[in-house]
Amino acid sequence: MTTLPRVLWAFMLTLLLACSAHAQGQFKPVPALRARVTDEIGMLTPDQRQKLEGVLADYEAKTGSQIAVLLVSSTEPEAIEQYGIRVADAWKLGRKGVDDGVLLIVAKDNPKALRRLRIEAGRGVQGVLTDAQSKRILEDTIAPHFRQQDWYGGLVAGVGAIATLLNQEKFPAPQAQTQAPAAQDDEGGPGVVVTIFMLIVGIALVRSIFRPRRTRLMQPGYPGTGGWGSGATGFILGNILANAAHQHDDDRWRGGGFSGGFSDGGGGGFSGGGGGSFDGGGASGDW
Repeated sequence: MTTLPRVLWAFMLTLLLACSAHAQGQFKPVPALRARVTDEIGMLTPDQRQKLEGVLADYEAKTGSQIAVLLVSSTEPEAIEQYGIRVADAWKLGRKGVDDGVLLIVAKDNPKALRRLRIEAGRGVQGVLTDAQSKRILEDTIAPHFRQQDWYGGLVAGVGAIATLLNQEKFPAPQAQTQAPAAQDDEGGPGVVVTIFMLIVGIALVRSIFRPRRTRLMQPGYPGTGGWGSGATGFILGNILANAAHQHDDDRWRGGGFSGGFSDGGGGGFSGGGGGSFDGGGASGDW
């Protein structure tokens, strides 16, 4: 009497596993992690991609935290949340034990029911990059640019907002830098001036990013659609990186700042994810 139920249970389990395996075969494969900006659909020009890659490389070199951007056409048949956690599990952004990785996903051609924007926040950053803050970045910072098809401006603004929040957390310092400290005079005059200037601009940036909706970011005709035009990108993100350097490193960085230009990979090559973990924290959105 007990044999038949066991046979049925085994058959049902086998059928379930087969269906699951078949469904897995229909899912969009996770791309290999070879860069901090993975653009599978050409949303960015090569120059834009290289500039954003350089910014994220410099940010990682100065803070240790990893931010990556993934641009795909669609996540169908999965919702962007399920696809995002698969990518996060595979890429393992952030440092092991610190879990300070962030993944920004754009699925440009997703139906709205599956969502087209997603921030996956590593376990270690969720104290500052909360679900609510992630939602706000998607809706108030990125979406206004994307509605005007300003893909690059939206990504730069989003990365800047994420980095600004991460800078509020006291993460461990990155591994020893190979760069020599910037030269200063005996009194440290130029370094002090640059530091004060960076702090002033950084405060202005935070206020600009997190002001209420329908402010000048939304006003037609404002330069660079919200002040994030390509000409200002290096300057603004440069100050974010400079502030991060002062917060996460010692006086070796004082006065050095960031030139506002872009490197082609920061500290020399990209080794991929560092073993950080994710648990589904973040938010999804649309434009």
